[in-house]
Amino acid sequence: MASQKTDPGPAAPAVLSTRALNRATLARQLLLRRTAMSAKDAVTHLVGLQAQNTKPPYYQLAARLEGFDPEELSGLMASREVGRIVTLRSTLHTHTADDCLTLRPLVQPARERELGLFQKGLTGVDLERLAVMTRELVEERPRTLKEIREALLKEWPDAEPLAVGVAARCLLPLVQVTPRGLWGQSGQVALTTAERWFGRESEPVPAPDATVLRYLAAFGPASVKDMQTWCGLTRLRDAFERLRPQLVTFRDANGVELFDLPEAPRPDEDTPAPPRFLPEYDNLLLSHADRTRVVPAEYKTRTWTGSQSHSTFMVDGFLAGVWRLDETKGGDAATLTIESFGALTRAQRGALAEEGERLLTTMTSAGVRDVRFGGAFTA
Repeated sequence: MASQKTDPGPAAPAVLSTRALNRATLARQLLLRRTAMSAKDAVTHLVGLQAQNTKPPYYQLAARLEGFDPEELSGLMASREVGRIVTLRSTLHTHTADDCLTLRPLVQPARERELGLFQKGLTGVDLERLAVMTRELVEERPRTLKEIREALLKEWPDAEPLAVGVAARCLLPLVQVTPRGLWGQSGQVALTTAERWFGRESEPVPAPDATVLRYLAAFGPASVKDMQTWCGLTRLRDAFERLRPQLVTFRDANGVELFDLPEAPRPDEDTPAPPRFLPEYDNLLLSHADRTRVVPAEYKTRTWTGSQSHSTFMVDGFLAGVWRLDETKGGDAATLTIESFGALTRAQRGALAEEGERLLTTMTSAGVRDVRFGGAFTA
């Protein structure tokens, strides 16, 4: 009698090492090699650029795009093709106009949850009335947050000034208008609604599925918790389950399930990763629940002093130190100081110096440029 074969069932998902995850993420982030992609296409692909300060978006693109000129992104801001708005993780991001009008509605529940932290300071405040008043104010003309608070406190004098300002920002999609954020220019923070600034209505609240796919394209392979960390939303498991038939799955070294797009790049873990200088708050370092794919465990607290994030650099694809740029008042001289967390080989130091010179050439107009090393170094 012939023996019956036992169905082994589906094969277990492949395990991706930390280095394999690193190289896949760097490829999605345009950090394995610079691309000729336009600034607008890059902002779209990366689903926005962290923009707590005005300069980081420019440095993020300088690390990723071939031939990047800061005036390209600045021009997109001036023409209202991109804008600065609070979205992911309740932080300012530079997004395309389309994403300002669609992604903000998607993450609105997280903005409204944030109001719970300020409930005491909003006692007696009619939030619907506050939103209506704020919209009327900022659509009449852009207003500073101080002006918004002063107007609202006339209506609710017992409310906390900080709380009413946060409520205005959380309840409405407020965009920072130019010249704030333009390259080489300065301007105070003045706000209006995304609808007024971009000249069209926000989209209805979308299902998260399309954003899941975009997140994986820019940050994958990733877990459900990774995406929730990136955007600040919760309960995204259902969206991943709906998409499971069109995705592939892996496991990380700890057994966590990772989802990915079938055709997305997953380079060999030995693929060379050139050094890159990243600004403070770069989303590469902030968009996963488990950041060890780019941040060695021993360095996880080294990029912050208090609430201030430092600019960082990568060596062999992983966080390796911090840097700062000092320019003379007239801009005729610029010095890049590199401080590593550990030892650098001579080859790594040479590659960093070359990349540093490129950064100074792209991001400054200085005729005198200097790259200096501090911290640990070994021949």
